[in-house]
Amino acid sequence: MLANLLDILAITGPIYVLIAIGYAAVRLRMLAPPELRALGVFVISFALPALLFRALSQRALGELIDVHALLVYVLASLLVAALGIAVTALAQQRGLQAGAMTAMGMAVSNSAFIGLPIAQPLFGAAASAHLAIYLVVESMIMLPLLMTIAEIGDSGQAHAGKVLRNVLGSLARNPMILGILAGMLCSLLGMRIPLPLMRAVDMLASASAPVALFYIGGTLAGLSVRGMGADIGLIMGGKLGLHALAVFLLLFLLPGVDPAIRAALILNACMPMASIYPLVAQKYGQQGVAAAALVATTVMSFLTISAVVWIMKMYGLIGPHV
Repeated sequence: MLANLLDILAITGPIYVLIAIGYAAVRLRMLAPPELRALGVFVISFALPALLFRALSQRALGELIDVHALLVYVLASLLVAALGIAVTALAQQRGLQAGAMTAMGMAVSNSAFIGLPIAQPLFGAAASAHLAIYLVVESMIMLPLLMTIAEIGDSGQAHAGKVLRNVLGSLARNPMILGILAGMLCSLLGMRIPLPLMRAVDMLASASAPVALFYIGGTLAGLSVRGMGADIGLIMGGKLGLHALAVFLLLFLLPGVDPAIRAALILNACMPMASIYPLVAQKYGQQGVAAAALVATTVMSFLTISAVVWIMKMYGLIGPHV
């Protein structure tokens, strides 16, 4: 158990260090808020689309999709997202924008930056196939869906046709969506990207995680959490508790998923939300609570992930070599 804790701390520790560096940079006035916003634009418009393109373009479509596991993970994520929207937009009367951003925090895991590094030592070479399932759900279903709902809430127009055209136009110009579609197209056609271009993509993709975490820390430097406790608690409880519980219950109700993939699905649902969460929320004025919820959830996830790994070892879901 101690070895597991130390291994996970070695993976998640650098995340906290980068957040702390970003926080210190703004607190010490080494970086001004307008400059910080430019970092967010860089990540969401350039680095993250490159990451999504690289992840999708280098895998065959058949490798990306396990239909049964995909169905379970989609349904669990949609159920948790629907709950987040219902509580925020309906019960709290805060609108679709806030509801969509709450749902994103509760139902979209950080598969790329935390999930894969943790899955690799636990599941070995199979980790890439497992990650592909999460990536399809989060990149092609959850993120576009929740961004669409937020855009509908942002439009404020009564005519459904105009709202739909605005949403589709916004999504068509969104760099993340374009990166996903380009990656899927390259995978489908079996296209080989020229080496100089692929190296440029790799460089941009590699910058996404550290710059995003630095941005999160900088955002926290000017953040007042007064009055945010309930929102942070809702998002954190949904992400670390309800998401994993929903995946577990659906796996029980819909058996037939390979045991290794089943364990990976549950473990990935225990991950904190995607590190781009505050960057996406920035557009809708929700970056403050999003950044605070991300940090609180990431810190707490060290305990929850450690506990889930220990339970899985106890019941033989993860091999004794881990």
